[in-house]
Amino acid sequence: MEKEEVGWCLKDWICDKDDVLFNDSVLQQIDCTHLSCYMNYSISIKNPGPGLVLRSLHKNDYDKGYMTLLGQLTRTGDVTKERFEAQFDAMKQCPGIHYIMVIEDVSNAIIVGSGTLVVERKFTHNTALRGRVEDIVVHSNYRGRHLGNLIVETATVLSQKLGCYKTSLDCLPSLKPFYEKFEFENTSVIFMSKRFYD
Repeated sequence: MEKEEVGWCLKDWICDKDDVLFNDSVLQQIDCTHLSCYMNYSISIKNPGPGLVLRSLHKNDYDKGYMTLLGQLTRTGDVTKERFEAQFDAMKQCPGIHYIMVIEDVSNAIIVGSGTLVVERKFTHNTALRGRVEDIVVHSNYRGRHLGNLIVETATVLSQKLGCYKTSLDCLPSLKPFYEKFEFENTSVIFMSKRFYD
């Protein structure tokens, strides 16, 4: 599917506000009625649950516990507010690549869920785009509400709407059944990495 066919354009994703990573309105344009989260759990992008909002990462989310949430997924290091803001600004300067979505509990002003869609520009596949879903995490106090399902489905639909020819992710073997629910398949490709530091 070409992204022009569905009316999505990169300029629609660019946000003039300095404190918002990408334009929140594009999330609201996604039709959730066919998503399993909506059909099975009655949650959606517009209604992720009582007191919850699904939106783009904001610059002030550092103060709402974003890094603490990521710490429930992996090691984050000692990221100061200044380093967070510098990284946020660097990502914002490269529109069309990083789509970090968060779920905020607005009554408590804390970030309780997050996921990232990274879009890679390719020369292969007729200069296609490829999506990668990364950093899916839900706060331990908010698990069991299917928020992880909603984040994965939102990132996957975003990838498709942007015209990515495929979307992939890396996961632990124990999480394979979770991602298979969203039609991700084990391609038997060996994932390898080389760490330069932790």
